[in-house]
Amino acid sequence: MRRKDREVSPERAWEIVDSCPFATMSILDEEGKPYGVPVSIARDGEILYFHAALEGRKIDCLKKNPYVSVSCVAKAENAQDDFTVYYASAILEGRAEEITEKEQKLHGLELLCRKYMPHLMGGFQKYAEKYLPYTGVWKISVLSISGKEHKPKV
Repeated sequence: MRRKDREVSPERAWEIVDSCPFATMSILDEEGKPYGVPVSIARDGEILYFHAALEGRKIDCLKKNPYVSVSCVAKAENAQDDFTVYYASAILEGRAEEITEKEQKLHGLELLCRKYMPHLMGGFQKYAEKYLPYTGVWKISVLSISGKEHKPKV
């Protein structure tokens, strides 16, 4: 990392991951070309979860090469008095794996729903039973994490 003065601890990087509204997952396509796709993520320890369709380009890519890089931006704010941006970001590298076991799949989907739709959790079981067969749930085992943050001077 070039700007060591902006490097954050792994604990802070995880906080950034938890607070980002969405992430961008970078993978390689069938021809070895880069492909970045936005994903909604939720975390349990050092495992990230995301949902997907059961088929499509993203799934084809992951089945061919499960290694991913995930970029999370929790904050990006243009300074009003300087030519800079105040930000908080984290980058993770890991290995993606489709979850096929029903209980694990439900766990990942519940984490996602709790993060993005906590006000609807009373109806989660009914929703999950209806849509689980049509929803792909994947986990990323995180192999490394780093983060950077640039805050305004106080």
